[in-house]
Amino acid sequence: MAKILEVLLNSATNKKPMPRICKGTAAFPFASSENMKSKILNAIKIGYRHFDTASLYKSEESLGEAIKEAVESGLIGSRDELFITSKLWSSDAHQDRVIPALKESLRTLQLEYLDLYLVHWPMSVKTGKYEFPFPKEEIVPFDMESVWEKMEECQSLGLTNTIGVCNFSCKKLDKLLSFTKIPPAVNQVEVNPVWPQTKLRDFCKEKGIQICGYSPLGGRRGEPTLSWTQLCSKKSPFPNRKLTRRYA
Repeated sequence: MAKILEVLLNSATNKKPMPRICKGTAAFPFASSENMKSKILNAIKIGYRHFDTASLYKSEESLGEAIKEAVESGLIGSRDELFITSKLWSSDAHQDRVIPALKESLRTLQLEYLDLYLVHWPMSVKTGKYEFPFPKEEIVPFDMESVWEKMEECQSLGLTNTIGVCNFSCKKLDKLLSFTKIPPAVNQVEVNPVWPQTKLRDFCKEKGIQICGYSPLGGRRGEPTLSWTQLCSKKSPFPNRKLTRRYA
């Protein structure tokens, strides 16, 4: 098996590195399924060690069952061989919901701890629902400071080894860093040739925040009928010849 590239995260409780290649578990419509469990087991067999889930995706149960089976079958020696990331959904992005939400994710995953816990979006919606997109009338003020204080407590309690964010802009990261005791180790955002996020990547590098990119081949961005290469050719500032030769 080829060596898996890894990176050490700042502000982690331990020195366990994060594998740079990750298997996502979001599938539309969001639901737990035996098919998802099978795909995760196959991913472990071929060498994946980093898995990304979220309460929104409803894939935590499938991932937990796959991890349990992988250990019991001897596919991996222990859960500690894996790097597991999950996320706090916006309906739980309230001071009194952060720790209970993480504990519920751990219960569903059948795990004692996460390797990385992320704030899914820099916003809050009314409690009780896990849906996306959500109606505008569901949006409520996001108390970033109180939510992050509880994220820090999650790490201090040993419920997660590392904490971070998703979809934060430079401006929001700057605000967050102004009051953190434990800075975010990761900012997970869409990164691809269509949307290279150059300014944000430079900012995060300066602040010691690891960028984790999702949709590396591009998101739908409102034009599902176009192929990825067509989207790149249409929207990228780079010459079509150079772009398609490198990425297509």
